[in-house]
Amino acid sequence: MAEHVLVPVDESEQSMQALEFALEEYPDATITAFHVIDPADFYAATGIEGGAMANYEQIRENHEQRAENLLGDVRDRADEKGVEIETEHVIGGVSRSIIEYAEEADVDHVAIGSHGRTGASRILLGSVAEKVARRSPVPVTIVR
Repeated sequence: MAEHVLVPVDESEQSMQALEFALEEYPDATITAFHVIDPADFYAATGIEGGAMANYEQIRENHEQRAENLLGDVRDRADEKGVEIETEHVIGGVSRSIIEYAEEADVDHVAIGSHGRTGASRILLGSVAEKVARRSPVPVTIVR
């Protein structure tokens, strides 16, 4: 039985289904909801020309606030199920950050939504769930 389950979350329904799966299947485990803020999103929002980079700090802060709001919603969902969870967010490459956290935080299982990012970024970056499943040091459950 898993003792520490990592659940990467974003604003997608699939990540929320992965959270629900972890809450139901591992109620006695330490569950960490983990959100990664992709710095590429900062550059997409600011553009790369002119004085737009001056807004970088404000855009980063906005993304961090959205992450805190998302993780607050995740904690509320867990509370409704009577499960206390840990939450954390980092800035970095999404799949790499998930894998590094799994290695460094003594995680023994990852439950991840089948897809979260959509559109061109998913096509260009490939499936985060697939990368995590291939490179994870621990078993991964992909939730549809």
